[in-house]
Amino acid sequence: MHVVTLISARNDPRVSRSLAEQAQYIIGEAEMFWLERDTACDLVTEDAPDAATREALSRLALSAAVDCAVQPVAGRRKSILIADMDSTMIDQECIDELAAEIGLKDKVAAITARAMNGEIAFEPALRERVALLRDLPVARVSDVLATRIQLATGGATLVATMRANGAYTALVSGGFTLFTQEVARQLGFDENRANRLDVTDGVLTGTVAEPILGADSKLAALHEIASARGADAGAVLAVGDGANDLPMILAAGTGVALHAKPAVAAKAPFRVDHSDLTGLLFLQGYKAEQFIAA
Repeated sequence: MHVVTLISARNDPRVSRSLAEQAQYIIGEAEMFWLERDTACDLVTEDAPDAATREALSRLALSAAVDCAVQPVAGRRKSILIADMDSTMIDQECIDELAAEIGLKDKVAAITARAMNGEIAFEPALRERVALLRDLPVARVSDVLATRIQLATGGATLVATMRANGAYTALVSGGFTLFTQEVARQLGFDENRANRLDVTDGVLTGTVAEPILGADSKLAALHEIASARGADAGAVLAVGDGANDLPMILAAGTGVALHAKPAVAAKAPFRVDHSDLTGLLFLQGYKAEQFIAA
């Protein structure tokens, strides 16, 4: 059995019955189940849709500005969530917002964008950006968290709902522990991993502790966390937006590119371009009434 899921943003519902019926017609024979009226719909079919059917479904979804996912029914609900932080569980890139404190946001953000799209290697790009933060008082991190960082819509509900259903959740970031510790606390993650900024006498030294947590480290974290839970990568839902997230996205049982950079979205098994983070719950077959409000 396979399931085609149509998902829109909850604050902009676009999955009408008419749209669902058009998708049903394309599939040929499918049973319709609503996960949330006008927002998310499952279409369950006995056979896996072929390439031509998938392409037609993708065109339909694109025309309606909704997300479309095709997957086996068995195993779609995952027991482990591994999530990136910057531009995934929060709406900003923390290093760019730190740079804003010293008037260098544009310069740093340009490097960040190239690294996240895979145009330059992540590790040297991180060292270059961190060097520009030298002598910034570490106390400014609290100011940035309070005034510049916003939690991504639906993130707390995603974490709370998966945890309520027995899942283990980990925030695994190429950013910094100074941010992940607080973001993980606010969102309710079981653990967090990130890079550590070097600090001396209350100011940033302009260096980051080695080894840097980059793409390879994220992938290793996925396997380590799954193994510790007595599971394999198939039990993992991994979500991120940047090139350094792609190896873990490709390895996970359900790998999702969320509002991702073009080079990442093009390669990811699943992509969410329109929904917020609650779309990852619909992707797993949760109904809206099963969501846990955080």
